[in-house]
Amino acid sequence: MLMQGRGSVMTDRPSTGERVVTLARRWIGTPYQHQASARGAGTDCLGLVRGVWRELFGSEPGPIPAYTPDWAEAGAEEVVLERAARYLLRVAPSERRPGDVLVFRMRRGVVAKHMGICAERDGRESFIHAYSGRSVCETLLGGYWERRIAAVFRFPLHD
Repeated sequence: MLMQGRGSVMTDRPSTGERVVTLARRWIGTPYQHQASARGAGTDCLGLVRGVWRELFGSEPGPIPAYTPDWAEAGAEEVVLERAARYLLRVAPSERRPGDVLVFRMRRGVVAKHMGICAERDGRESFIHAYSGRSVCETLLGGYWERRIAAVFRFPLHD
C-alpha cells in the first residue's frame, strides 16, 4: 500500500492496521489455552492481543492479574473495557478498520469479556480471535458477532 509521508515523500511502509493484522495472522492455529500468550504454544483472546502488543512495542504496559474462565460473569465491573481504555485508543464502532481491537459482550446484560482483532478477508470484514475449544482463527464479522461488539479500540501508534 502506498501512503503519503511527510511533505510529498511516498513510502511503501504498511499502515499500522496492516502491521497489526499481519502480526495477528501469525497466531492463527495457536491452540486455545486459558491465560496463556505464547504464539504457537497457547493463548486466549486476551493473550492474542497481548502478544500483538509485545510484537509492536517490545513489552506489555503492565502486569495482567490472574483470572478464571468465568471471572466476570458474577459481577458487573467492566474490567476489559476499563483496561482497554487505559492502554488503547477508543474509536467509534462505525470508524473501525483492520487492526483495531474489537471487544464483545457475549450476551445482553453481561460484561464484555471477549476480544479479537479486526481484519478483512476476501473483501469482507473479519476478525482474528481465540476462544475455548478452538485455536486462533479468523472469523467473518457477520450479524452474530457484529451485534455483540461492545467497543472498538486502536493501538496507540501513528501511521
